[in-house]
Amino acid sequence: MLQRHVGYRLVAAMDLAHNIAMTPPDVLCIGSVLWDIIGRAPATLRVGSDVPGRITRLPGGVAMNIAMTLRRFGMTPGLLTAIGRDAEGDDLVADAARRGMITDHIYRSDDLPTDRYMAVEGANGLIAAIADAHSLEAAGDKILRPLVDGRLGSAANPWAGPIALDGNLTTALLSEIAASPLFAAADLRVAPASPGKAERLLALLAHPRATIYVNLEEAGLLMHTRFDTALTAACALHERGAHRVLVTDGGRPVAEAGPDGTNEATPPAVLVTRVTGAGDTFMAAHIAAEITGAPPQQALRDALRAAADYVSGDIA
Repeated sequence: MLQRHVGYRLVAAMDLAHNIAMTPPDVLCIGSVLWDIIGRAPATLRVGSDVPGRITRLPGGVAMNIAMTLRRFGMTPGLLTAIGRDAEGDDLVADAARRGMITDHIYRSDDLPTDRYMAVEGANGLIAAIADAHSLEAAGDKILRPLVDGRLGSAANPWAGPIALDGNLTTALLSEIAASPLFAAADLRVAPASPGKAERLLALLAHPRATIYVNLEEAGLLMHTRFDTALTAACALHERGAHRVLVTDGGRPVAEAGPDGTNEATPPAVLVTRVTGAGDTFMAAHIAAEITGAPPQQALRDALRAAADYVSGDIA
C-alpha cells in the first residue's frame, strides 16, 4: 500500500512538472537567481555588533524574488538565468520548479558555481550586504539563447509579453539588450540589483518600451544629484528621457512619471521586520496588478500593500 501511495505521488509530481513545462510563461524573469543567506537580529546594529539572531538560506536574487511574488498572484513566470551544475544549483532549480516556475530555459554551467547573496539586517534596517553574482555576469548572453532560437522568440518573432529584467547583468549585456530586436516588442520592466549597480541602467533609460523601477537613492545616482521626494526624482528621470519610471522611498510616498502623466501613493504604515527583497516584491506586484487590468492608481496601491505585507513579515 505504501509503495502504491508513493508511486501515485511520484506520478502526480511528474505530471505537475510536465504541465508547468508545457505552459507558456506569463512573465519572463531575467537575471539573478541565487541563494539568499540572511542574518537578522531584533537589536539595533552597528559596526562590530555581535548579537543573537536568525540566519536563513532562501531562494533569492532579483529575478527569483520577482518570480516568487508573481506566483503568489497566480501567474506562471519563466526564469532566464545562470545556475551552476553543483549541489547548490540542483537544490535551487528543484526549489524553483516546486514553486511552480518554468525552469526549462535556465542556462546550467558546468564550470561556474551557483551565485549567492549575503546580508545582515537589524532593527535599524540593512547593515551590510555582499552579492556574489559573478557567475551570472560570466555567463553573459548565454542566458538569452531561448529568446533567439525560437523556444521563446527570435529576431523575426520577438517575445511580446512582459519581461522583468534586473541590473545584475553586465553593462555590455544591458547595452546589447537596449538595442536588440529580441526585446523590441516586449513590455520591459527594469530594476537595478543594488544602488552600487544603478548606473548600469543608463543604457536602458531611453528604451521606448521600458518601465524603470528605482528607489530614491538609485534615482539620484542615475542623475548624479540628490532628490528630496520620489515625485521630483520620477519627473526628472522622465524628462531625462525615461519612457516611464517608478520611484520608491521607503515609507514615504512612491511616484510614477510617464507618457500618461504622474501618480503618487503612500505606503501603509507597518512594523518593518525585513527589507531585503522589498523592492522586488513591489515591482512584481505592480506588474501583476497591471497585467490583470488595474488602473494606474490602483496598481500603485496594490503594489505598496504587497510590499508592506512583505516587510512586516506577513508573507513568508
